Amino acid sequence: MNFFIKLIVFLFIQGSLQLTCQEAQARKLSFIRDAETESGIRALITPLLQSAGLENDSVNIYIVNDPTLNAFVAGGPNIFLHTGLLATSGSASQLIGVLAHEIGHISGGHLSKLAAAQKLASNEALIGTILGGAASILLGNPSAGSAIVRGGQHVGIRNLLRFSRNQELSADRAAIRYLDATKQSAQGMLNFMELLQNQELLSVDNQDPYVRTHPPNQQRVNFLQNYIKNSHYSNVPSNKHFREIHGRIRAKIRAFMQPPHQTLREFPVSDGSVNARYARAIANHRIPDQKAALSLIDGLLAELPNNPYFHELKGQILFENGHAKKALLSYEKAVELLPSNALFRADLGRVQLELNDLKILPRAITNFQISLEKEPQRPFIWKQLGISFGRLNMIGKSSRALAESALLKGLRKDAIRLAKKAKKYLPKHSPGWIRAEDIIIAAQNIKRKR
Repeated sequence: MNFFIKLIVFLFIQGSLQLTCQEAQARKLSFIRDAETESGIRALITPLLQSAGLENDSVNIYIVNDPTLNAFVAGGPNIFLHTGLLATSGSASQLIGVLAHEIGHISGGHLSKLAAAQKLASNEALIGTILGGAASILLGNPSAGSAIVRGGQHVGIRNLLRFSRNQELSADRAAIRYLDATKQSAQGMLNFMELLQNQELLSVDNQDPYVRTHPPNQQRVNFLQNYIKNSHYSNVPSNKHFREIHGRIRAKIRAFMQPPHQTLREFPVSDGSVNARYARAIANHRIPDQKAALSLIDGLLAELPNNPYFHELKGQILFENGHAKKALLSYEKAVELLPSNALFRADLGRVQLELNDLKILPRAITNFQISLEKEPQRPFIWKQLGISFGRLNMIGKSSRALAESALLKGLRKDAIRLAKKAKKYLPKHSPGWIRAEDIIIAAQNIKRKR
């Protein structure tokens, strides 16, 4: 998994309303970071959030690296989607239906009992992890391309936020309101529900978690069937752009997560579609067959030269095969096409730092800073920024950045030592000097809490 997955430490709190000893047995959660997947899901969910009266940035979306079919909300306005759901959902409308349902749980206040769940947690210090949203998800060492966050704590997710039948039906009703408001069909939502019903015949151990946490009882199915008979939008095809987004995400996740030979069978050479060639490019990269992978991605770029994610993949292929100078051009193009993306900026900065050219180090610093403005709680990027400043002999700024990294990692002594060093080199009462003071205080508070 060296091609797509980069390991990052993540501590995740059990959010179940009912935690048993058996359910708290060892199981680790993993999270994927991928610019294309994140932006694609955001595009699908934005109209639904608007129809629900929610701000677009008020709901966080996290992608769980798990082949089972599941989605849930936890810790507030946070939606968690399993890669199994993204990879196996049969259509964009099915995925949109799931998103609408989860938004229904959020807008319906179904997480109000979370405080009770917190009391059941065995380690109260971890509660802040899930409530802190992106903070913990962003910890670690993201490399060029996509990243994964692997859990290091024992969690039980079988009963994760198991809602009552009334809450499930309430979320369904809210979901169809959002679909109506956005003139989308609920047929995909019903199809997904019928898929879940088929799993009810399986033993509990063989069922996907979504069946256990969102039981598709007949009342819910009847409700959707009756609604579809009377809705003006039941026969409306899904948005073409949404279908493209879903198809691209599905192909990408399958290509990165399943064995390459399986991907090549699923997307044979006879399939000349963009998604199939994209999947084959990823599979060949993972074999690894650099020549075949680059040939496929270059063909895609010839047709779609302004697709930033194709440039990102080419950069990843080149960088991970030791061609940093060539990768630089691809990442620069990706950032040119999508300048506000924090992951792209961080990856470009890392390639620039890897080249160890003093002339381009200021550009690496700029990219790291832009990335951290959007996602400030990423210790690895702070460390990269600190290294960049250090190579330019900017000791004060370097020490302050490294202190930020140490603080985020919980390395209290290192954070204090580096912050004190930063204060010696930075102008007194300057913003950096003041921040170094804050780091010292924050690190000391860590000790007191412990």
